[in-house]
Amino acid sequence: MNHNSVGLAVHEVLAAVLQVRDGQLQVLLWQRGIEPEAGRWALPGGRLGACEDVQASVLRQLAEKVDVREVAHVEQLGVFSAPDRMPQQRTVATAFLGLVPCVADPALPPDTAWHPITDVLDGSPRTAFDHGMIVRRARDRLRAKLSYTNLGFALAAPEFTVSALRGLYSAALGHRVSATNLQRVLARRGVLVPTGGTAAPGPSGGRPAALYRFAEHDMRVTDPFAVLRPPDS
Repeated sequence: MNHNSVGLAVHEVLAAVLQVRDGQLQVLLWQRGIEPEAGRWALPGGRLGACEDVQASVLRQLAEKVDVREVAHVEQLGVFSAPDRMPQQRTVATAFLGLVPCVADPALPPDTAWHPITDVLDGSPRTAFDHGMIVRRARDRLRAKLSYTNLGFALAAPEFTVSALRGLYSAALGHRVSATNLQRVLARRGVLVPTGGTAAPGPSGGRPAALYRFAEHDMRVTDPFAVLRPPDS
């Protein structure tokens, strides 16, 4: 009998949970305390339960293991099944992208922390197994979908100014976004709705900024051919 067959593989679920924090797109990681790869940082998740589907499993494990319950959007990224992706035992992973709004601040266990994605992809901290590749896949999926869907709702507060929304898009996309262009594009697509309210003026005073909200909180394609490019491209 071939003990490396897929039929004997362990099935795990992993979550690349992203949030804009402190002006940067960050990913949630926990530090492994045991071998293999003790001390390295990993995506939260675990083995698929016998009586649950993969999405229910990943949401359960985020709530139980890292106390993250305010996930505004979750979608499957892909299945990672390289025979050598985990030592000792063949393990197939179903990975998910999860997005947490900027106003959420879950209470994390001591071994869990947010890390700027740019640092993680530069190798600091060092990630376990193939988790760095999954983080990159999640970042790229988010960037693509911000261009042609209304997925910004999953990063934003319930109400926001256009300037605040621009900051979220700029952090997620990795380049500066024009507030005027962003408002025009999203308004044309019917994504933004004015609340009628205004934000409190800042320290320098000035005219109060209008508040907006997203029209929907379920993802939909708004412009299948759109790409939000850097200003000089």
